[in-house]
Amino acid sequence: MEDFEVVRVLLVDDHDVVRMGLKMYFSLDSEIEVVAEASNGMEALERIPECQPDVVIMDLMMPVMDGVKATRELRKLHPGIEVLALTSALEEHRIHAAIEAGAIGYMLKDASAETLLEAIHAAARGEVRLHPEAAKRLVREFRSPQMRENLTNKETLILQMIARGLTNKNIAEELQVSETTIKTHVSSLLSKLNLNSRTQAALYALKNNIATLE
Repeated sequence: MEDFEVVRVLLVDDHDVVRMGLKMYFSLDSEIEVVAEASNGMEALERIPECQPDVVIMDLMMPVMDGVKATRELRKLHPGIEVLALTSALEEHRIHAAIEAGAIGYMLKDASAETLLEAIHAAARGEVRLHPEAAKRLVREFRSPQMRENLTNKETLILQMIARGLTNKNIAEELQVSETTIKTHVSSLLSKLNLNSRTQAALYALKNNIATLE
C-alpha cells in the first residue's frame, strides 16, 4: 500500500469508551479511516464483507468470540486483511496465541497515538510491529522448528530484512531484484522452516541470533 492511500480500519473492542478513544487517536491521521466497529469477534467477522477493511484492530479478551479465535477465522477467510492485536494484557500465552492465529503485530493500549498510528500503517504495508516487551517474551518462548542450515545465503539475508520489518517491496528495492523474486524467496524460507507468517519468521530470526531486537 502506498503512503497516500487511506488505510481502512475495522475497530474491534467490547468497550465503547475504548473504541471512542481509539477513534479520537485515529482521527489525527487523515490517511486512516475507521470504516466499521464491532464489539466482539463474531460481529467483526460479520462486518468484514460490507466494510472491506485493510487492517483490523483486534482486542483479545471479548465475549461471544475472543480476539484470538476471531483472528484465526479472519485470516483463514480473508488472508489479504492484516490483524493488529491491541490489548491491555502482556501475557505470554496471549501473545503467543495472537501471533499463532495470524496477527501481524501486537501492541498495548497504553501506547502513544503516534506509535499506534505508525503500527497501523505498518500493518497495512505487511510489516511486523511488536511491542518491545512482547517481542522479548515471544523470542524467549518461541520454539524454533528447525535449524537454519537449510537456508541459502540469500534466504538468510531476506530473513534478516523481514526481522527488521521490511516489506517484500522494500527488500526488492534494497537487493535490486523484482518483488516477485522476493516473494518466491520468502515462500521458500517459510516452507523450509515450517512457519506460517512473516511475524513467525521475524521471531525465528531473533531466536536464532540471525537478527537482533536493536
